[in-house]
Amino acid sequence: MDERKPGQQLHKLLVLLRRLAVKPPAKLRTWQLTAVSAAAGLVVAAVAIAAAGPWDSSGQRTAERQLAASREAGGGGDHAGAPGGEASDAAPSAPAVLAGLSRSARTGDGTGTKPLAAVLDPLMDDSKLGPERAAVVLDVASGKRVYGKGSGRELTPASTTKIATAVAALSALGPDHRLTTRTVVEPGSRDVVLVGGGDPTLTARGEGRYVTESASLRELADATAEALKKRGTDQDVSLFYDTSRYSGPPQHPIGPNENIAPVSALMADEGRLDTSSSGTAPRTAEPAGDAARNFANLLRERGIGIKADPDAKKAGARAEHLASTRSQPLSALVERMLTHSDNDIAEALARETAVAAGEPASFEGGARAVRAQLGKLGLPLDGAVFDDGSGLDRDDRLSAQLLTALLKRAAGPGHPELRPVITGLPVAGFTGTLVSRYPDASAGTGLVRAKTGTLTGVNSLAGTVVDANGRLLVFAFMTTGTTDPQGAQSTLDAMATALAVRGS
Repeated sequence: MDERKPGQQLHKLLVLLRRLAVKPPAKLRTWQLTAVSAAAGLVVAAVAIAAAGPWDSSGQRTAERQLAASREAGGGGDHAGAPGGEASDAAPSAPAVLAGLSRSARTGDGTGTKPLAAVLDPLMDDSKLGPERAAVVLDVASGKRVYGKGSGRELTPASTTKIATAVAALSALGPDHRLTTRTVVEPGSRDVVLVGGGDPTLTARGEGRYVTESASLRELADATAEALKKRGTDQDVSLFYDTSRYSGPPQHPIGPNENIAPVSALMADEGRLDTSSSGTAPRTAEPAGDAARNFANLLRERGIGIKADPDAKKAGARAEHLASTRSQPLSALVERMLTHSDNDIAEALARETAVAAGEPASFEGGARAVRAQLGKLGLPLDGAVFDDGSGLDRDDRLSAQLLTALLKRAAGPGHPELRPVITGLPVAGFTGTLVSRYPDASAGTGLVRAKTGTLTGVNSLAGTVVDANGRLLVFAFMTTGTTDPQGAQSTLDAMATALAVRGS
């Protein structure tokens, strides 16, 4: 949660609400309502919490700590190594109000009266953006490009790659798809196998962020212990674990890193060795083994006699079902991935796309499957390179043209199954990786929704914004070779803000 004093938070929210105190247009398209409702709901919820008081020394009302935390997100680890805070689910829906902003409320410096190129060109020429840069802005309703520079140039996308991963996974698997972790027993034996189903959000925790909605290793232990006792095979049990759903090297090419655990079909809490649920964190080198040992201890606590520490073993084809637990639907996993730039979820979704396509569930198979799935959607893939699903790999290459095409497809009316790509984007100044990047006075605060992309020397921003005339725009701004990351981020944020204040 943002550690600023509640008075500062409330001031920030009131500044935004003053911008909203205008009559909305008489007619508003359905896609506009969809695009702005989530940000508006976040503002309403946060103001209600801020006004409730009294507040304790941590800046949060004691009796409403959990509710407040669920409405205000922290940052995510966006590949730069900076620690991220805790994070919330996607913002709730509410009646749309942002599209009704008057131009005078958003263009006090005259920016809104200038041609878009006159506003963006000087920002694109800022030396802070490095030697290679590209930008595209599209009007979602008309499909018209309203700005473009270097649109087809393939640059290192960093974490904006997750937009492509999300679109591929949602279109291949559907938003209601869930990942299942299960236990089975080999026929005629007491060999129990914990079978990984590719769910990095499986949790072994009893409390904390995301615990109540995630698949629970504790609940799986409850059900497994009950099933074993009913069978009369609850003692002298041998426990094994099966990670065969995924193949290939588990370690990402960047090597051991606090941004991602080794990729495994079986892990608990993303292999984190602390209590965090987003951002950077120390990671285990053996996520499957750690999860299995944790599960063994949970079974012992429930009266099951486990003979020894678990070993790796693939479950047999005739193994009998004992119990299972399922993840949140894919739509929620995509939102969590995008809001907090979650690399572990991203790599799992790339592999699940590979499973659906009949490809090996490896880095290479996931890359082929993502590309093939996007090709089926008719997206502009010339020159695109997918070497992973998270964007941590510097060999990835995407164009601003492709990123805006992905966002336009997700925001438009023809593919409602892709809508989590839009609703999962961080809200400027409020959620995820944009929680601290937009100042209170910025006209983009609460209006810009965008996925960040950050590697050393790489800064990108791609997302949506509703302009002063209520048009939904999608944009992608990409830079490579930056030497001033804070300066580059500020310039990219200023470009997105310029879209928010400008009318047609």
